[in-house]
Amino acid sequence: MSQAILVLTTAPDEQTARQLAEALLEARLAACINILPRMTSLYRWKGQMEEGTEHQLFIKTRAECYPAVEQKLRALHPYELPELIVTPITGGLSAYLNWIDESTQQ
Repeated sequence: MSQAILVLTTAPDEQTARQLAEALLEARLAACINILPRMTSLYRWKGQMEEGTEHQLFIKTRAECYPAVEQKLRALHPYELPELIVTPITGGLSAYLNWIDESTQQ
């Protein structure tokens, strides 16, 4: 079984979040993507405090897929600097982890 990972990114609206998710799923770069409801984000950007609304995406995939995931997200994402954070999945239900492995491109 490959190393499963969780990739986090945000999108400015639900439509963009869905487009990003569908592109990754169609390319078999992710097994499952959860899109959380609108949230408020506070951050510093170019020296200024900013506030906006975003949708968080939880992307379940394999470590081997990450370079292609990053490439696709950077190409499609509307942000100048998209959030791309990777967390290893160190455990979980074996059948689910196998499903992630089987559902992503080999």
